[in-house]
Amino acid sequence: MSRTLFISDLHLTREQPQVSAQLFRFLADPARGAAALYILGDLFEVWLGDDALAAPDGDRLAREVAAALHALHAAGTEVLLMHGNRDFLLGAGFAQACGARLIDDPARLTLGGQAVALMHGDTLCTDDVAYQKFRALARSRPFQDEFLSKPLAERRLLAQHYRAKSEQAKRATPDEIMDVTPSAVQDAFRRLAVTRLIHGHTHRPATHRYEIDGQHCERWVLPDWDRGGGYLVAEDGALRLERV
Repeated sequence: MSRTLFISDLHLTREQPQVSAQLFRFLADPARGAAALYILGDLFEVWLGDDALAAPDGDRLAREVAAALHALHAAGTEVLLMHGNRDFLLGAGFAQACGARLIDDPARLTLGGQAVALMHGDTLCTDDVAYQKFRALARSRPFQDEFLSKPLAERRLLAQHYRAKSEQAKRATPDEIMDVTPSAVQDAFRRLAVTRLIHGHTHRPATHRYEIDGQHCERWVLPDWDRGGGYLVAEDGALRLERV
């Protein structure tokens, strides 16, 4: 039986080694033997650029994660990476180090004969207007080129600054604004012509069911790993959430 696995929102950082340890155990056991592993964004809490992998003052954790993912790839599991709102600067260099392939957001595939869309999930939160404006800026080529041109140490300081501003904005924003917007969800099902949608980002793991244009549709929200973690299994046309 072929298994496809989905994870997101690990937010890996040296300050939370228990989450990294969970990932390494997951890659060594439940993920081993799967046909594919999809990582739907925010693998890292922050990503300063692929050059951090090789820099003397670079990220040792990132090198360890890349090695573990490459070992999974070498064992026969396809590894696919999607950008999140924290690690949108992941590039071809990191993907190559992992033996992985970068995929678009949204991505579309067929599982068990059903059309499925994959997203990180932040584009569904359209009521959070301030975030959507920053997202558009941060994904622009001029912004990224300017950021990546700075020394690694300066990028770290800028990332801390952006993170502090983000936390301040989150405290001032109602929870419902930071969750998905219902109309955006319906638009996504229609635009992508799917009956299943899998995403992360909101840290609200659940299964939501809808009737859209006479069709039964499901939205599966992946768990974040800050509070235990988990993954979605697609097998024989059925989906189920598992805890790590």
